Amino acid sequence: MHDMLVRLFRLPASTGKQQLAEQGITIRRCQPYELHLLQSWVGKNFSPKWVSEATVAMSHRPPGCYIATQEKTIIGFVCYDATARGYVGPMGVQESARGKGVGQALLLEALQEMLAIGYGYAIIGGVGPAEFYRKAVGATDIEDSSPGIYSDILPEK
Repeated sequence: MHDMLVRLFRLPASTGKQQLAEQGITIRRCQPYELHLLQSWVGKNFSPKWVSEATVAMSHRPPGCYIATQEKTIIGFVCYDATARGYVGPMGVQESARGKGVGQALLLEALQEMLAIGYGYAIIGGVGPAEFYRKAVGATDIEDSSPGIYSDILPEK
């Protein structure tokens, strides 16, 4: 899996939050008192490694994690400055909520925050769905970036 680069100064103006709100989906920053809920949800739906990264992102002030909620339940998340500064991710949306614009809205929210705090570019590390990132935010491949910072990862036991 390779890395991708996002030019933060070329982001779309709208994150799609308003359209999602009309469907009962809220995009917002995850609060410190919700950390245990985030950890549980990420662990159940994704990876223990992502739980670790989300925990680091939540330790920032303000927290570097956004969530999507529907009916007071987490349906997606995105982090930034977790494994490395300037990186966005991990990010995930539960299967039943995919294809509704939740992932793009989460991604744009995090990237706009990164722009606001002074980043000009963001790196999406170890990309899975590259086409999603190309379409969502115009991300471009970073040549010769695999395995990047995700080398020598310890195996789960």
